[in-house]
Amino acid sequence: MYELTIMTEFEAAHTIENYKGKCSRLHGHNWKVEVAVEGKKLDDLGMVIDFREFKTKVNKVIEEFDHYYLNDLPSFQNTTPSAENISKYIFDTLQNKFSDEIVLKYIKVWESPRSAVKYYLED
Repeated sequence: MYELTIMTEFEAAHTIENYKGKCSRLHGHNWKVEVAVEGKKLDDLGMVIDFREFKTKVNKVIEEFDHYYLNDLPSFQNTTPSAENISKYIFDTLQNKFSDEIVLKYIKVWESPRSAVKYYLED
């Protein structure tokens, strides 16, 4: 079994409405997004998936967020753009973007160097 991981990033602002603290005010983050996939089968080049293809799939989702106020996006009209909800949205959007031999393992969203959320499906 092979696990491949990439890291990408975006910059965006949000507010957490009804939060009792500073995060209720408009603020931004330099978000980092870690994505892991898993596969058993290698292609003719000896790869589970080409990293370039992997990054392209992830970046198509991430570019929706880059330099936006997340609360205004259609993706978060009915939910708060918390790190938890961002990670789940990315997971749900990417889940069916890979071949049948590749399983999306997790999405980890870092809103600061010391604070992250990891979303994955239960076994």
